[in-house]
Amino acid sequence: MSPSAAADTIFALSSGALPAAVAIIRVSGPAAKQALETLAGSAPEPRVARVRALRGAGGALLDRALVLWFPGPATATGEDLAELHLHGGRAVVATVLSELGGVPGCRPAEAGEFTRRAFLNGRIDLSEAEGLADLLAAETEAARRQAIRMAEGGLTGVVERLRERLLGLAARAEAVLEFGDDEDDVAPDHRLKSDLADLARELRQTLKSSPAERLRDGFRVVVAGPPNSGKSSLINKISGRSVAIESPIAGTTRDLLEAPVILDGMAIILIDSAGLRATDEVIERLGIERAEQAITVADVLLWLGDEAAPRADAIRVHARCDLLGRGVMPATADVAISVKTGEGMEKLRNLLAGKLSSFLPATDMLLMTDRQRGLIASCAEHLEQAALTPIPEVASEDLRLGLRSLDQIVGRADVEAMLDALFGRFCIGK
Repeated sequence: MSPSAAADTIFALSSGALPAAVAIIRVSGPAAKQALETLAGSAPEPRVARVRALRGAGGALLDRALVLWFPGPATATGEDLAELHLHGGRAVVATVLSELGGVPGCRPAEAGEFTRRAFLNGRIDLSEAEGLADLLAAETEAARRQAIRMAEGGLTGVVERLRERLLGLAARAEAVLEFGDDEDDVAPDHRLKSDLADLARELRQTLKSSPAERLRDGFRVVVAGPPNSGKSSLINKISGRSVAIESPIAGTTRDLLEAPVILDGMAIILIDSAGLRATDEVIERLGIERAEQAITVADVLLWLGDEAAPRADAIRVHARCDLLGRGVMPATADVAISVKTGEGMEKLRNLLAGKLSSFLPATDMLLMTDRQRGLIASCAEHLEQAALTPIPEVASEDLRLGLRSLDQIVGRADVEAMLDALFGRFCIGK
C-alpha cells in the first residue's frame, strides 16, 4: 500500500452478509468526520451512539441509523473512525456506500486494509495481525482458542521477554568488545557463552510443537495398507460422504484422495492412498510411491494391513472383522472394525482423537506459523554461532542479527514484502 493510499479515508461494510437486521459501515481516515457530518448533519460526542437521519447529497432520506464517532489515535485503526449502524437491507447499504464514495477523499477499502492500518499505526503488531487472520479463518474450537491467544498478544509477550534477555546478553558482549583488552576496567565474562547457549536451547525447545498451520489447515491422517484392505470404505465412513471409489478390484485407488473432517473439534485431512504391493504397472507404481511418501510425512497413520506397519507409531486397524475368517482380532492390532456393521468405529475414533490430541499445545504453549518458527530458528542459530566464535566482533554481529530475527516476528523490521499476502487473507471491511 502506497503512502498516498494510506492518506485516503476508507469505508466498507464491516458486518456480515446481507440482508441482515443491522449492517455496520465503518469509515476510517482523516475525512471520517467530514463523511459523518455529510450524511448525518453532525457528529455526536465521541464514543456515544446517537440516532441520526442519514441524507444524500440532494437531501433525500436514506435511512435512520445509529452513528458513532471515535477520534484518533485511540481507535481500532489508530485514525479518526466513524461507524454507521444501518437497517441491513441491500438497497439501504448500497445507497449509503454510494453516497460515501462521493465525499472528497473517501474511497472503498481494500481487503484487510482496516487491519493493515491498525498495524501501520502501531495499534497491533504483526504477530497479533497474523493471529487475527487465523481467528477469522478458524473452523474448529482448537484453532479458535490458539488464534485468539495470538490475536491478544500471546506471542508478543513471549518475544518481548526473549528480546529483553537477548539485549542483556548483547550488552555483555559489547562490554567484552569495548573493554576486553583492559582487565582493570572490566572483569572477564566467563558465563556469557554458556548463557548464550542456554537461551539458544530454550528457543530450539519452542520449535518442538506442531506448526500453527497444522491446527488451522488440518492434521494429515493417512489410511494405508495393501490392496482391498478396506481403506476407501473407511475413508467414506469417517468422512460421512462418498470420497473414494469402493471396489473389490485391486489397484482402484491410484492417487492420494483427501477429505477434510472435523473430529472432536480438531481439523483433520483424511488421505486415502494406493494399496501397497509389488507391481510392474507404471501408473499404479507411481500411486504406490506417493502413498509411501504420504506415510512418511503423515501426522497419524491408520494401518489396515495384517503385516507389520511401516511406522511404529501407527494405529493398527483390523478391518472388515464382519467377514468370514476375520472375526478374531490379531494381537498386533489396536482395534477391530467393520464399516458395514459399525463395530469398533467408536473405539477407532477415540484412538484417533487421542493420538491427535497429543499434537495440541498445552494451555501455556503457543503454536507458531512457519514464518515465526523460521525466525525463532534463525535467532537460535545466531546465538549458537555467537557462543562458539572466539572473535568478539563476530559474536556481537551474530547477536545483532538474532535481535533482528526477533524484531521481524512482531513486525519491527523487514516485513513489507509479506504484508500484502497477509492482509490479502482478510475480507473487505476488516
